[in-house]
Amino acid sequence: MLESIKTFKLDPKKKDQDLRKTGIHPDHWYPLAVSGDVKSGKAIGRTFAGEPIVLVRTTSGVVFALEDRCAHRQVPLSQGVVQGDTIQCCYHGWVYDNQGQCVNIPYVGKSENIPNGVKQYPCREEYGLIFVFPGDAALADTAFFPDISARTSGKYKTRYLNNQVKCHYSFLHENLMDMNHQFLHRRIMSKINTSFLGMREGEDWVEVDYTFSRVGKQPIGEKVMLGLRKEPSGDNGKDLMTVRTQYPNQILKFWTAGSDEPALDLWITYLPVDKEQRINHTFGLINIKKPSIPLVLDVLWPFIIWFTNGIFNEDRWVVEMEQQAFDEQGADWNQEIFPVILSVRDLLKRKGIPLDI
Repeated sequence: MLESIKTFKLDPKKKDQDLRKTGIHPDHWYPLAVSGDVKSGKAIGRTFAGEPIVLVRTTSGVVFALEDRCAHRQVPLSQGVVQGDTIQCCYHGWVYDNQGQCVNIPYVGKSENIPNGVKQYPCREEYGLIFVFPGDAALADTAFFPDISARTSGKYKTRYLNNQVKCHYSFLHENLMDMNHQFLHRRIMSKINTSFLGMREGEDWVEVDYTFSRVGKQPIGEKVMLGLRKEPSGDNGKDLMTVRTQYPNQILKFWTAGSDEPALDLWITYLPVDKEQRINHTFGLINIKKPSIPLVLDVLWPFIIWFTNGIFNEDRWVVEMEQQAFDEQGADWNQEIFPVILSVRDLLKRKGIPLDI
C-alpha cells in the first residue's frame, strides 16, 4: 500500500485535452453484465462506447461475446435464438459459433461461399460478472485482470451495484477519490469531518488515505457495514480509508481502528455505454466483512441495502448535475484545487484516448 510518491508528467499533447471528451481505453477487461442476467440458452445485448456486443450463454453454461450485428443484414444477434453452442439470427437463420464464424446458412447449399462472420470478443466470467475485452484481442491474455479476492475469500458478504449514470465516467472517479464531499451525504450519514492523510501515485494509479471524525449519530446501515462497535478514540484508534484509482477501475478499503482486514472492500468500475461516453453503467462489488456471530449480517442486510442505495443515489444526482453543467457551458469550468483530483485527472488523460466528437 505504501509505494513511494512519484510525479508523472502528462504528455504535452494531452495537456490541453478536455478530460470530459477523453474516452476510456478499450485495452482492458470490463464487466458488461452480472452473471445472473445472462440465462442458460439466452442472449442479451450490451454496448461498450457505442459498439454493440451480444453476450451468449450456451445450453452447457459457457458464455461468449460477439459483435451484436448479423453479417447478413446487420440486425442484432441478441434478438436471435441460442442453439446448443451457437446463436442463430432471428431474421434469416444464419448460425454463428463462439468465435463469430458463420457455420451455417440454412437455405444455401454446401457449394456456396459462407461469409467470414462477425467480430469475437475475449470473454471471462469471474466474481459473478461477465467481463469482455473490447480492445485489441491479441492483448487480452497478458492484460491485467481485476483482483477482487474479497469476493471469493468466504470472509465477506457481497452486494452488487448495477446502475446506469448519465455522466462521463471521470466525474465518478473524482467523486469517489474526493472524500471531502461528505457534506453531500449529511442527511444519511450526519455530519462527518474528513481528514486527508496523504497521497501516493504510480504510472497507472493514484491512491489516497483518509480518516474521519463524526458529529452526530452513526446510521444503522453504516454500523452494520463497519461492525457494531464503539466509536474509535485517541491517536491510535483511528479508522483508515484508502481509495485507489487503478486505471480503469477503483478500489475502496475501510479498516476500522485496530483491524487487520478491511471491514469494507469495494471494487467498482464505470463502463461507457454511448459513443460520446456521456452515459456509463456502474458495476461494483461491495464486500462487507462477516461478523463473528453467524447470520447477523443476513438479518440486517436490508439496512445495508437502504444505506448504500441512499449514498449511491445522492452521488448519482450530483454527478449528473455536473455533467449537465458541462453540457450547458460547453467546456470544463471547474476550479479544482485538491491535489488528489488534479492527479486523478492527469491519470485519466494519460491513459485515455481522445473522443472523435
